[in-house]
Amino acid sequence: MNALISLHNAVFDRIDRQGGWLLPTLARFTVLATLLIYYWHSATLKVGDGLLGVVQPSLGAYAQIFPRTMEAVGYDLSQLGLFHRAVVTAGTLAEFLLPALLLVGLATRLAAIGMIGFIVVQSLTDLYGHGGIDHLATLGAWFDRLPDGVVLDQRLFWITALTVLVVKGAGPLSLDRILTRHKASEM
Repeated sequence: MNALISLHNAVFDRIDRQGGWLLPTLARFTVLATLLIYYWHSATLKVGDGLLGVVQPSLGAYAQIFPRTMEAVGYDLSQLGLFHRAVVTAGTLAEFLLPALLLVGLATRLAAIGMIGFIVVQSLTDLYGHGGIDHLATLGAWFDRLPDGVVLDQRLFWITALTVLVVKGAGPLSLDRILTRHKASEM
């Protein structure tokens, strides 16, 4: 029995020592493999016409982010204020910028915090703005037999992987690590 315990400890001590680079690398890969194209595609649907389309989002962007407000004003953008424009523009930019920062591993912890906040707001919009709260398949439930609820189940995984990046950083394959090493060599 002691041999089995020693083998167990030796194997898992080695894995534990590798966790400093392995866990953040896998978490960043997981976030990028599942969310990079998802968010970039979503952002492209919000971009308006022309070169300034990113800062002049489409009507669909407003309808996606403020569905009930847009319905209330008859989809007339002229009835919305600066607040609505700022939120939609910031949301569109965030869908491009935050995943790009995670992709290259730059300001990873801040980008991951931003993504967590974005996911919380997105989830609340999906639930209350788009009426997902009334549909159990969309809302989902924890500790049930179905692991496919869009909001509670799926987004918990997203936020958990992003939390690893907040706590551990981007890992060795990142601009954060290169910049940290460069700064350390200057001292």
